[in-house]
Amino acid sequence: MLRRRPASAPVPAVRGVRPSLRELVLAAAAGGASVFSFEPFGWWPLQFVLLGWLFYQVGLGTSVKRATLLGWAFGFGWSVGAMHWLYILMTRFAHLPAILGAIGIVLLGLYMGLFGAFATGVAAWLRRRWSLPLSAFVLLVLPVTWGVSEWMRGWVFTGFPWSVSGYAHDTAPLAGFAPLLGVYGIGVLVALCGGCLVLLTQRARPWAIGLFGAVLMSGFALRHIEWTHPVGQPITVRLLQGNIPQDRKFDYAFLSSILQRYQAMITAAPADLIATPETAIPSFPQELPPDYLESLQRFASASGSTLAVGIPLLDGPRQYANSVVALSPQPTPYRYDKAHLVPFGEFIPPGFRWFTDMLNIPLNDATRGKTMQAPFPVKDQLVLPNICYEDVFGEEIAYQLRNAPRPATLLLNMSNLSWYGQSYAIPQHLQISRMRTLETGRPMLRSTNDGATAVIDHRGRVQQVLPFYTEGVLTATVRGTGGMTPFIRFGNHAFLLLGALALLGAWFSGRHYRKKKADVE
Repeated sequence: MLRRRPASAPVPAVRGVRPSLRELVLAAAAGGASVFSFEPFGWWPLQFVLLGWLFYQVGLGTSVKRATLLGWAFGFGWSVGAMHWLYILMTRFAHLPAILGAIGIVLLGLYMGLFGAFATGVAAWLRRRWSLPLSAFVLLVLPVTWGVSEWMRGWVFTGFPWSVSGYAHDTAPLAGFAPLLGVYGIGVLVALCGGCLVLLTQRARPWAIGLFGAVLMSGFALRHIEWTHPVGQPITVRLLQGNIPQDRKFDYAFLSSILQRYQAMITAAPADLIATPETAIPSFPQELPPDYLESLQRFASASGSTLAVGIPLLDGPRQYANSVVALSPQPTPYRYDKAHLVPFGEFIPPGFRWFTDMLNIPLNDATRGKTMQAPFPVKDQLVLPNICYEDVFGEEIAYQLRNAPRPATLLLNMSNLSWYGQSYAIPQHLQISRMRTLETGRPMLRSTNDGATAVIDHRGRVQQVLPFYTEGVLTATVRGTGGMTPFIRFGNHAFLLLGALALLGAWFSGRHYRKKKADVE
């Protein structure tokens, strides 16, 4: 049990096998409150309290079933709270009835809650299996299983790791660990801090306070290390934010006005790099006016600019890609195809065509790009694009940087979050991009339809950003960086190795605890 008691006091009765409805509702509410730890609120210390509360509740009993259900409810609330804006996509743009949109959010929450159930259920099972003392349970096992559950969110069924806990700490002391352990490693440390709060109920209170402070101070100190270095000369960039209403973007009646808007924005002034949002040109090249792309190519050649244009490309019957085409003074255009596609939005999982047909989202069955794609040159900088949802997968960006013959010096994200209306999706996505810059030590350029169009430096600081939901052009001068952070070199392997060592330590702790208990008896 968690509450301190005299050694002679009787052990209180262990809570039931199943949590009560009240406990499940409280767990879901606690998980839902996590939305306030992310942008646009940024109350990152709240995560320590929420995870500490969850771990405390799980530690009140030894039932694996109880722990699993509490974790499931907590994960359900976490998902619904942080990603409720998907309701806007389903009802406003996919035209589902409100009740079906609400059911969709609940079903997603129930699925995402399984990862929380995994974290607490496996931890409770290991606690019983290894006869763990409380300290090993809340400081070693639960933080590791929590981190592993978030890592699994990144690849199970292609992954959906939006709003994993580490993102809330992009400006907090724990951000110093991002170049070492990545966002999932930070999640483990967040859970460790939550475990320290649990131990405040025990005799180990001074030791828990010391560990909590040491973790935060270590992160603060690590933030002062420069893992990468400037390379080449600065380049001028113009990042376009067209603010095209989503309900008009794929309406053929508005195609001409969209093309004219972006042509005018692109050719308004030269720059070393001019970038549009994702699918700024919403039609295949074969459907465009005959001279449209050629006119952009002529502007690029005459001005010395490189144009990174978001456009779908048709490669055959029902074979199309969500792509970036870079037009430059060089005769051969560059092409990047989105490799990590959004389930239901860009690819159709087996057996779910009926559902995607009901959503009626354009370009919903795209082909995947290659895992490794070269960056494109802009003067002496190398720019690696990623499209929208792809920058949620930091390990994939690190993989490309690690394995490229000539690693990119700048990252470029081209997005369109207009599907989610005026919601928390935009500030949350900006926060995700900041984490990518911390992990890789690379600046990030963001060109989006209605936000957040921004320049982020290699230390995760937003240098410039356009107002959301407005038309505009962000003009800046940016210098790339070179070198490899530990996260680039090792990806998630470092965090997983440390997690394995922590579990090994927990096993030894349980073995010692059992031996000591046997000696007393």
